[in-house]
Amino acid sequence: MSDCCCSPKEAIGSQSAACRACLSKGQPVDETTIKALLTASALRRFEPGSYRFCPDASCKVVYFSEAGTSFTTEDVRVSIWQKEPPGQRTVCYCFDETESAIACELRDTGFSHAVERVRAHIAAHRCACEVRNPRGVCCLGDLIAAVERAQAR
Repeated sequence: MSDCCCSPKEAIGSQSAACRACLSKGQPVDETTIKALLTASALRRFEPGSYRFCPDASCKVVYFSEAGTSFTTEDVRVSIWQKEPPGQRTVCYCFDETESAIACELRDTGFSHAVERVRAHIAAHRCACEVRNPRGVCCLGDLIAAVERAQAR
């Protein structure tokens, strides 16, 4: 997506790395993202290496390494929208665009400007998705999908 703020992550480590808890294929995530989002006690357990984000909604693991280190939803400072029930989730961590705010805006005005707001911030070079988004990538695609889901309701 050309208007995203981050470039796609290069594959880190094995292409087949899977979460040991749920066996879902993990998405590469930079150590900087993980270290920024871990609680103090979890950060004390952090070991450098190749980490992945577990996208499975039913799995408590957020980050895992091929070496066996893992961090769960209790180990991070923010709620992980992929692991929360729909309706109240934060979709854009930089500018606090939430599913509930999108739904309210749609109810009140018939339209959500969330995507346009975030695109304007991206154009102004204000976003920090590589640090604030738990996946370490641009949230714009997720935000577009969240608006579309809310419009479909």
